[in-house]
Amino acid sequence: TGGQASKATPIGAVAKFAAGGKPSGKKDLAMMAMAYDNVYVARVAFGANTPQTNKAFKEAEAHNGPSIIIAYSHCIAHGMKDMKDGLEQQKLAVASGHWILCRRDPALAAQGKNPLQLDSKAPTAPLKDYIYNETRYKMLLKSNPEAAAKLLEEAQADVQKRWTKYAKMADLPAPAAKA
Repeated sequence: TGGQASKATPIGAVAKFAAGGKPSGKKDLAMMAMAYDNVYVARVAFGANTPQTNKAFKEAEAHNGPSIIIAYSHCIAHGMKDMKDGLEQQKLAVASGHWILCRRDPALAAQGKNPLQLDSKAPTAPLKDYIYNETRYKMLLKSNPEAAAKLLEEAQADVQKRWTKYAKMADLPAPAAKA
């Protein structure tokens, strides 16, 4: 996006045309693709879980129909201190629940199984541990701490809501809310 705000920009991130932090949530492309029963869908983060990423690519290739793999990709516009830390940042994205690893294979539904496999665990890290490693979030924290706090609270609630939705779809118990 060239550092611009888009429908994929997370809540609270500062970007071109969102200098006060993006006030709304990002689209969930995986959920949108799952609306189609014949599409193989996976969300991966190579730095967080290499075997899951490899499995998703093999399953997508084997699927007899359309497949989409949505990969977490760190970007220079995120403003990490050092791009070499990108894989660690991917681990934090997953641990915080910001990025949910999953695979939805229509072939499992044809076998009478739940097609959605949740490959992430429930969030174990606060979202702030992930986002405040990136300038796109830290800028707002420095320029308007009150707005940053409000957007962080909304983003943390969004993480919990999204995780609960995915857990329910995968027939897993939803985790207790964390403060």
